[in-house]
Amino acid sequence: MIHRKTPEEIVIMHEGGAKLGGILRKLLTLAQPGVRLLDIDKEADALIAASGGTPSFKTVKGYKWATCLCVNEVVVHGVPTEYVLKEGDVFTIDIGLAYKGFHTDTAWTKIIRGQDSHFLKIGQEALSRAIDLARVGNYVGDLSASTQTIIEGAGFNVVKSLVGHGVGRELHEDPQVPNYLPAKAGVRGDSKNTYQFQGGETIAVEPIYVMGEGAVVYENSDGWTVATRDRSMASVFEHSIAITENGPIVLTQAQT
Repeated sequence: MIHRKTPEEIVIMHEGGAKLGGILRKLLTLAQPGVRLLDIDKEADALIAASGGTPSFKTVKGYKWATCLCVNEVVVHGVPTEYVLKEGDVFTIDIGLAYKGFHTDTAWTKIIRGQDSHFLKIGQEALSRAIDLARVGNYVGDLSASTQTIIEGAGFNVVKSLVGHGVGRELHEDPQVPNYLPAKAGVRGDSKNTYQFQGGETIAVEPIYVMGEGAVVYENSDGWTVATRDRSMASVFEHSIAITENGPIVLTQAQT
C-alpha cells in the first residue's frame, strides 16, 4: 500500500531530512585515515540525539547501530566495527533519522582522502537524473530505466537484488524503487507496468551499483553485511525525496 503524505507531513519530513543531511555531511568530513568505524557510528548517535530525533536504523529488529558503514567491496548493511579507515578506501555512510513521527534515509560514498572518481561521479549522475524524473505522471520504472542506462552505459552494474523504497512513518514502505527494469526475452520491460506517481509519495532513491558483476553475498556471520561476490568496489548514493505537483523535493539535502 502506498502511503501518500499531506503537504504538512512533507514539511515535517523536510525538516527532519535537512537535519539528517547535515549530520551526514559532518560524518563524511570525520571519515579520514586513522578513524575507526565505531567512532563514526558513535558520533552519528550523538549528532542524531542533538537534532531531536532518533536513529531510524535502530527500529529495524536486531540492528543496534545508528549507521551502516560500508568499505570497498561491502555494498550495504555494513555493521560498524573496529576497522580503521585507510587512504584510498571506498567508503559509504548510510544513515536514517526518525523525527516527529517520520523517517528519512540518505547515503553517500567517498574515497578516503581522494577525489571523486569516474565510478562515483556516475552514481551521482544516476541519482540526480532519477530525482528529476520523480514527477507526477511519471512511473517508478522511469527512474529504474534511467539508472540502469546510466550505470550500465558507463561499464558498471546495478545490484538487482537491492532496491530503493518508500519512506515515511515506516523506514521501509511501498513502493519499491529498483535500479533496473526486468527484461523479458532479452527486451527491457515497460515502465508503464510500474507504479505511477500521483503526488504526495515520499521515496528513498538509491542507485546501488558495483564495478564488477553485481552479484552479492553475505560477507560474514553477522547476518547483515552484504558484499560483492567478486570483491569488486561498491557504491551507494541515496536521497529521500517527495513527489509534489511542483516537482520533486529533495528532503535530505543539508541546509547551507
